[in-house]
Amino acid sequence: MRHISFHFMNLLLVTSTVLALAASGFVHADEQRSTLKDQKEVAVTIYNENLALVKDQRKVNIQNGVSALAFRDVSAKMRAETALLRSLSAQGSLFVQEQNFDFDLLTPQKLLEKYVGRSVSIIRTHPATGQETTEVAQVLSANNGVVLKIGDRIETGIPGRIVYGDVPAHLRDRPTLVMMLENTGAQQQDVELSYLTGGLAWKADYVLELNANDDRLDISGWVTLTNTSGASYHNARLQLVAGDVNQVRPQMKVRAQADAMLAAPMAAARKEMTQEDLFEYHLYSLDRPTTIAENQTKQVALLTAAGVPARKEFLLRGSDYYYQSSYGDIGQKIKIGVFLEFDNKESARLGMPLPKGIIRVYKKDSAGNAQFIGEDNVDHTPKNETVRLKLGDAFDVTADKKQTDFKKLGSSGVYNYRYESAYEVVIKNAKPEAVTVTVQEPVPGDWQVLSESQPHTKGSSNTAVWKVRVPAKGSSKLEYRCIIRH
Repeated sequence: MRHISFHFMNLLLVTSTVLALAASGFVHADEQRSTLKDQKEVAVTIYNENLALVKDQRKVNIQNGVSALAFRDVSAKMRAETALLRSLSAQGSLFVQEQNFDFDLLTPQKLLEKYVGRSVSIIRTHPATGQETTEVAQVLSANNGVVLKIGDRIETGIPGRIVYGDVPAHLRDRPTLVMMLENTGAQQQDVELSYLTGGLAWKADYVLELNANDDRLDISGWVTLTNTSGASYHNARLQLVAGDVNQVRPQMKVRAQADAMLAAPMAAARKEMTQEDLFEYHLYSLDRPTTIAENQTKQVALLTAAGVPARKEFLLRGSDYYYQSSYGDIGQKIKIGVFLEFDNKESARLGMPLPKGIIRVYKKDSAGNAQFIGEDNVDHTPKNETVRLKLGDAFDVTADKKQTDFKKLGSSGVYNYRYESAYEVVIKNAKPEAVTVTVQEPVPGDWQVLSESQPHTKGSSNTAVWKVRVPAKGSSKLEYRCIIRH
């Protein structure tokens, strides 16, 4: 009987003896085996939420009649219930009777665990003479170490070697799908194994660079792929699906960083991946094969565009709580948000459905060095929609707000109250140039502006909007009075 041995004190290291025996088919010599050497083509379609569809085409030898085919080097996170094998060269000639997904990988610790309750040999070496002695032991436990019964005693932490008689079934060095096949066609066939798997994820990352006047930007889009599936996909045809695909079980989200992808200004718009509609989603295809290695993060260019028109907005947004009571001073030096908008249109040099991701924005300083000025998440954005980003709060533009009057006018019923209140908003600008600040006030109930120092527009049923022009190194005052029925 052939034996496999390794130093007991180094149980977490796989020895070359173990690997060589596993690779040579020592345990599964009766199986027909297919490895990556048989692979002709592989296609990977990756979805947003840690899900991918793998299509692995190989040329394999399959005996006529019933036999076992071990399809090695599949994803360790395969959803075995989704696996489907079909013959491409002899359609209808293969029938899968049953299949087993062996993902319990061969390691010294796993080998020890499989021998709990079984006997092994312990070989000790005398430190002075070098003479070896052998004892038979029963493995009682392999949790957090090993517990052995040797004769009438129990021992742990024994220096020496453990010798095993064989490798237990279903313990393999690589994830393997074993299929019991009935073949009525040729012995050599082109087959395709398709399956869904976890461990493959992608997300989009975008880098924007604003010009000096904050009215145009250059954009560079990247796809960040992360492979923790336990397999590599060599020269794969890569496709990505953007959209919220429903899944029965929840998936983990993977976040990748792409801060180092700031590109130089681009001369013209360019789409690095082709895009097409797929059901209610969008499919992006890379026009060249790429290798997605195991335990690797890869970045692939998605799009580039230059000179996209942009709009910067200063926004002061209020609250509805101070319209139904007396509050007096509402706030001093209130921060004013800074937003950036651009249109995803062909006329704006874009016009490509943008997958959700993180947009990071940079701007060059006086020395020409690009500096980070903010980031925001963007959801899936169709063509001809507007992208709006919150970059931060303005340093030099602030606001003071107070309630200058409040009256409760009574009610016409139990709940039908009427309130009248007045407000003063002073916006201060320390910048050397004039700015326009958008003031949004969410007014509750049935409301009406009775008087105002500047005209407002009705942004929605419960929002009054003012555009306040503030001079350089100066201030502007907005005053308004409203009545609310609630």
